[in-house]
Amino acid sequence: MRFVSFIAEGRASYGIAHDGGVFDLGVRLGAVLPDLKSLLVARALGLAPELPRPTTVDYAGGQFAYAPVISNPDKILCVGLNYEEHRKETGRPEAAYPAIFTRFADTLIGHDQPLLLPPVSSAFDYEGELAVVIGRAGFRVPEDRALSLVAGYACFNDATLRDWQRHTHQFTPGKNFPGTGPFGPELVTPDEIARLDDQPIVTRLNGAVVQQARLGDMIFPIARVIAYLSGFTPLRPGDVIATGTPGGVGFKREPQLFMTAGDRVEVEIGEIGRLANPVAREPAGA
Repeated sequence: MRFVSFIAEGRASYGIAHDGGVFDLGVRLGAVLPDLKSLLVARALGLAPELPRPTTVDYAGGQFAYAPVISNPDKILCVGLNYEEHRKETGRPEAAYPAIFTRFADTLIGHDQPLLLPPVSSAFDYEGELAVVIGRAGFRVPEDRALSLVAGYACFNDATLRDWQRHTHQFTPGKNFPGTGPFGPELVTPDEIARLDDQPIVTRLNGAVVQQARLGDMIFPIARVIAYLSGFTPLRPGDVIATGTPGGVGFKREPQLFMTAGDRVEVEIGEIGRLANPVAREPAGA
């Protein structure tokens, strides 16, 4: 299935993508399961109702706005330097373990929502990534069982304020400005994807390809990342893992290439979908 979180008629809801629109599960299940994360929790516990295969939609395209596919994750864990080309362009040494940092839930935005360029920076960089959404709780899960925790996959843009990222050796400030984490448009369940490692990941800025790789090019595969993360923190339904970006980031280009107001950035991952966002200046007084 392909799940979406959305806003329609002034109401936040979630549902199943169908024929360019959405079948609204929130209006049918919201009294008990108010959002997509709560549905994932119920499914993990075997308490969720059987979901229909929609034949109609409640809202057609243009009648709703996308929200982050999971708007309220308990954790957003991000992997740095997980593609060899990106590791090399940064000059970082090879590592035995993945580099991990965190994002906050209030940075997330949905498909077609504006990425916000704050007035305190002009070094706004794109990072197209695959996001993994956890669907079943696990702690210290071995690698050969790690993929059983996955609810589905989505596109992600780990947009970064490079100057703030590089104030110190800690990444956190540059990764956590409001309105800098596009996530969606859909959560795609694993059965919808033929061969995950073969899926191409492409980032475009104003239509020009700036990043391109295959998901199978990751240094640390998804199962290993999940096993490593669950080794130190319990993973729960709705948790999000951003799995790293390929080479081609703007701050390592000559000349450097940063996003500015009026730009449009897209992250497209094979059968998983296309996440597109305009870039706008942060509103005055935000």
